[in-house]
Amino acid sequence: MPEGQVRDLEIGMADRLTETARRLRYHQTDGERKLWARLRDRRLNGLKFRRQVPCGPYIVDFLCEAARLVVELDGSQHAESKNVVADNARTQQLNSLGYKVMRVWNVDLKANMDGVLDQIVDLAAHRTSPSSAPSGHLLPSGEGSVRQESRK
Repeated sequence: MPEGQVRDLEIGMADRLTETARRLRYHQTDGERKLWARLRDRRLNGLKFRRQVPCGPYIVDFLCEAARLVVELDGSQHAESKNVVADNARTQQLNSLGYKVMRVWNVDLKANMDGVLDQIVDLAAHRTSPSSAPSGHLLPSGEGSVRQESRK
């Protein structure tokens, strides 16, 4: 296949992933909605998470890019043997891209939200370098700061 056609195919795939991610964000499960309420806006230890994000050939539930951490929320259908195989392949592919995948069962989230959040913080802490740790500022140094000019 010529290079131009390959590029067009890749762009088409990316567009489809983006559209699917948008639909998934709009049609969240109850568990995803509850977990997102705790992860969004750097509410969890200052970590920036995004939800329903294209990542490689997949769309991941929650992603913290600074820690290269993916959090997947799994319902009972993920216990079926065909889905276990697919989930394992997905995890291996994401690991090969440098991501750590944390799988959380919906029932565990419902029964122990704080425990799940503690696990996420622990994993992220071990995967985040001190230089990329949140500083408490939303803007990089120098952006949005007020300059005081010296008067003569």
